[in-house]
Amino acid sequence: MADHSTKRENNVAASDELSPKAKKTKTEHENDRGENGNESGKSVLSGFQTASVLSDSAREKTIFVHGKLADQNAVVILEKTPIREEALSEIFTASTLELDLRNDIYSTYRLLAPPHLNEIKATVVCPATDKHVKKYQRQESFLVDETADDYESITLPFIQKQSFSVQWVYNILEKKAESERIVFEDPDPMLGFVLLPDFKWDQKQVDNLYLIAITHQRNIKSLRDLTLEHLPLLQNILQKGKEAILQRYSLPASKLRIYLHYQPSYYHLHVHFTKLGYEAPGCGVERAHLLTDVIQNLQSNPRFYKTRSLSFPLRADDGLLSQFREAGRL
Repeated sequence: MADHSTKRENNVAASDELSPKAKKTKTEHENDRGENGNESGKSVLSGFQTASVLSDSAREKTIFVHGKLADQNAVVILEKTPIREEALSEIFTASTLELDLRNDIYSTYRLLAPPHLNEIKATVVCPATDKHVKKYQRQESFLVDETADDYESITLPFIQKQSFSVQWVYNILEKKAESERIVFEDPDPMLGFVLLPDFKWDQKQVDNLYLIAITHQRNIKSLRDLTLEHLPLLQNILQKGKEAILQRYSLPASKLRIYLHYQPSYYHLHVHFTKLGYEAPGCGVERAHLLTDVIQNLQSNPRFYKTRSLSFPLRADDGLLSQFREAGRL
């Protein structure tokens, strides 16, 4: 129930979620690491066998590929990294140009930049389930208007029946994975959270800054669960998240977009922090709810999100969409 963008929950390649065969592959390549501790591209993807292209976007410069890796179903997401301002001088001086056409004052070229300035970000989901494969296939979307009754009778039973795994979230909270990526943490079990970069951000420039605040509380699935009792938690995330980003990235709150998704891509409460002006996937009005609005809505009505209708987009192959159709709600 998410779009084509890369989501945190797709990193099921965390060590405790790999199949035995995939674990073996990871172990065999533990020594193929550079000085920065990163696995070399050759060790991970040299054996990838392409089956099909699930979708691509010329505008976003991404492609989603389905195939096999170590005999396991896998999805590989390739994304061109942004051009950084500090690299412009080297791009202009160290690249070669091949002329495509010239007409009056206009010329177009193929610019061949040095390899280290021509990176492609690769995200690997392995082993990938059928849900992962369907998730990245190009699909038509539909807008659903969910009433409070719809949530109780359609959405909540669907969520409970599916038992979506958030083990990768618990791995982060328990410091079993990605602990080195944490930008800030408030360890309080009720009000606390961890703040870390979303995988969509390469962390090389603040123009496309994207961080996620994940709550230590584990019993809040989504916006629908929020009531007045959660205001201290939300206010703590808002205030300390802004302070941490200002201190770490020198980015003031006036340049941040801070919001929650509904439906979320995974059912553990988390808040998105992106730079204002960066059109992050899922930041549109049909899915994003500003945290400041959420706080004010709960202050005016403690059961605001328990009672009001909420609209959100679902892809054509989403099981929840089928449930709404079967109930005659679409």
